Amino acid sequence: MPIYEFECESCSQPFEELVFGSAIDTVTCPECGSSEIHKKISIFASRISGGSVSSVSSSSAASCNTGSV
Repeated sequence: MPIYEFECESCSQPFEELVFGSAIDTVTCPECGSSEIHKKISIFASRISGGSVSSVSSSSAASCNTGSV
């Protein structure tokens, strides 16, 4: 059950929603109730040593060394 990030096209309100399976079509804006929303692209955030949070983009993840030769 992933949490998706959305933005309402009617009121521009960003929000997150826990979506079950294919129920993504039933998501509505909690602010104005509009069904005119779009799913935003989320980036992965992880905690690194020292307690700070680091974002990992697909370009930096693609350059990770997996240890295989």
